[in-house]
Amino acid sequence: MSREQASSPSETRLLNALAAAGISRPAAEVRDLIAGIAAGPTRRDPLEPLVLIGPDLPPDAAAELRALADELAASYDATIEQASAAGGRLTALRGELKRLGVDGFVVPRNDEFNGEYVPRSADRLCWLTGFTGSAGMAVVAAETAAIFVDGRYTLQVRDQVDTALFAPRHVTQEPMGDWLAETLSAGQKLGYDPWLHTADGVKRLEKACAKAGAELVALEPNPLDTVWTDQPPPPLAPVVPHALDYAGESAADKRTRLAETLKKDGADAAVITLPDSIAWLLNIRGADVPHSPLPLGFAILHNDGKVDLIMDRRKITPGLTGHLGNGVALHERDAFGGLLDRLGADGKTVRVDPAVTGVWVANRLKAAGATVQAAADPCTLPKACKNDIEVAGARSAHIRDGAAVTRFLAWLAREAGGGDLDELTAAERLRAIRMENDLIEDLSFTTISGAGPNGAIVHYRVTPETNRKLEPGSLFLVDSGAQYLDGTTDITRTVAIGAPSDEMRERFTRVLKGHIAIATCRFPEGTDGGQIDALARHALWQVGLDFDHGTGHGVGSYLNVHEGPQRISKAGGSAAMKPGMIVSNEPGYYKTGEYGIRIENLVVVREAAEQPGERKLLEFETLTRAPIDRALVDVSLLIDGELDWLNGYHATVRADIAPLVDDETAAWLKEATEPIER
Repeated sequence: MSREQASSPSETRLLNALAAAGISRPAAEVRDLIAGIAAGPTRRDPLEPLVLIGPDLPPDAAAELRALADELAASYDATIEQASAAGGRLTALRGELKRLGVDGFVVPRNDEFNGEYVPRSADRLCWLTGFTGSAGMAVVAAETAAIFVDGRYTLQVRDQVDTALFAPRHVTQEPMGDWLAETLSAGQKLGYDPWLHTADGVKRLEKACAKAGAELVALEPNPLDTVWTDQPPPPLAPVVPHALDYAGESAADKRTRLAETLKKDGADAAVITLPDSIAWLLNIRGADVPHSPLPLGFAILHNDGKVDLIMDRRKITPGLTGHLGNGVALHERDAFGGLLDRLGADGKTVRVDPAVTGVWVANRLKAAGATVQAAADPCTLPKACKNDIEVAGARSAHIRDGAAVTRFLAWLAREAGGGDLDELTAAERLRAIRMENDLIEDLSFTTISGAGPNGAIVHYRVTPETNRKLEPGSLFLVDSGAQYLDGTTDITRTVAIGAPSDEMRERFTRVLKGHIAIATCRFPEGTDGGQIDALARHALWQVGLDFDHGTGHGVGSYLNVHEGPQRISKAGGSAAMKPGMIVSNEPGYYKTGEYGIRIENLVVVREAAEQPGERKLLEFETLTRAPIDRALVDVSLLIDGELDWLNGYHATVRADIAPLVDDETAAWLKEATEPIER
């Protein structure tokens, strides 16, 4: 299928729909809009993106246009996730690399915006390998290829990828640099797309190539895009204002505040490529990628507070320019290079984050004569420190979300005992309950619904092929969240289906002890998540157990469910915890082939209520509201303070949630939150 065919719905149906809607725009223009709409995710209101075609479309015409977009979206997905085609695609890519005179090529998961989620048009790693995880990287050489994933995906990658084509490797235990040093020979060339690799990433690739005596070379256009002949177009979703009632600070004030930071640091401007940073800075939201309300584009913040926003104008909704104000100038994507060149010609010092921005940007600036200041995205830390309005919104969102999760858990308790309930049905039931809320826009990620051994796959994604029944005597792990206009949620509960074994109860309780240790810890100002992480693991370590993921990640405010710079991880690298930061508290334990355990609440950093010493103390306030399965608690392993925390948490859950649920759920909740006695 050609690109033109892939983006062209039935001409007759399209023309009929346009005629019914009274739209006089050229059919070719509307075809392109439908193709872009199809390339994005479907949100709660599937008709919302059609505003890009015309306002107030007649219902029949709108339904037909949406149907055309849905058919096209299905064809995109079927093509991208066609794992059986990996062999032919790998051969085609190798042929293109040979034509270009290079001996290998690096295929990362990310796109040029470096967000967690990528649109269909940039899902290159999945298209090439069949791997659907949120992090990973493949390297293709002339005779061999490998795919590198972290500990979350070591099981998933073997299920999804043809290991005869791509050798799976653990990114830390079997680093890509070692593989490149073993695979490449002196004088060979390894290609990369400079839009998709940061300056820090390129340095690592150069170091690996140097070990083999090979050369790293930038390739434009991306050779994979050349052989992906039916690649979807970039997504088109409406960009809308994010209300001040939710944001808590005007975009003008944010721009002014950050401009002062640039001046202080001696920078004339900053290039911002992270979509969540742009969305936060300008108080705008979009829907270009799954599960995060992000508009894809670039921005240049100047130290006078003005912003150049580089974004497809077709996504701009009526009234958005008024919201942005005179301090924001809109430009099309093809103007980006010229704007960077102008900064260089004027001899400007430009701030670029080497950890998140494609090296193409820095290279273009340097070539134009600019001085590149390598420093963090100026939005990252201010965005992470939620203001009072955002924290209040998060509290409200978590109470409403807790009511939805509690309704689900009560339903699960009624339905799961017979052994006929499966993972897909459970995930859909939870989604349906959440979607009854007026302020919800989407899930915050694809629900992890893992029964028995599937729960041991940390980022498991249920499919019709992997769908399991929730069998008596097993554990069910459900990790889910939602995007509400006033906050983003993420919660994991592990539930016993029938009677759990003593081992399950013992290990669950050790995970719970770690969870409580994080929830109750107080720490001096300046403490980072790496220093806190061991508290979550201590009870597991005492019996030779651990888990291979971080204990906590930052969470946005109706933005990304994974947000930096804060995190709780033994790998370190976290910024110091500051008031207003929201982070997850999610220790776990996973027994491969049998079961998984994780207990996750979100917490917000605040000043400690008591300040007994010389140093200012901070603490966590738990935001999440939902019962923890008492059937899995071995009370003999809990000390008094831990038991007090659990009973106190359940009392809070009962008080906040009972008024929001039906009588049947409230009765279940009362029993599920009864104090545990010794």
